[in-house]
Amino acid sequence: MNFREFSPTQPVILGFDPGRDKCGLAVMGLDRQLYYHEVVLAKEAIAAIETLRQKFPISLMVMGDQTTAKQWRQKLYQELIEPLSIILVDERYTTLEARDRYWQMFPPKGLTKLLPQGLRQPPRPIDDIVAILLIERYLNRLTESTLKKF
Repeated sequence: MNFREFSPTQPVILGFDPGRDKCGLAVMGLDRQLYYHEVVLAKEAIAAIETLRQKFPISLMVMGDQTTAKQWRQKLYQELIEPLSIILVDERYTTLEARDRYWQMFPPKGLTKLLPQGLRQPPRPIDDIVAILLIERYLNRLTESTLKKF
């Protein structure tokens, strides 16, 4: 688990990359400060979300809209102790973006540095980084719609 110091005065967004076997989770403030990210087993995702809701003032969940989204949305509504607003975000190409972001967050060391970035494979699942990207896409959408009003 990757936690950062947290100021509970600001609501945060929970990013959720749903999957059959594993899920990505991320918690980010409206100021784009990243507080938490982790990959969990799908069977542990609900419990992990409940734990995060106890630690952070989560205002809503942003979830990828692809493969398992419909089933996960139903499962979340049925199993979460308190309902949580869920916003679906287009998750096309997030896996490719997440691979690039992984190397920005965790620069390669040793011989891996010598490989072109397109050939590098992250040494762990990157579903949590996809969850970060989903929050950023949502916040970008909010920013763009606000700017259009002016």
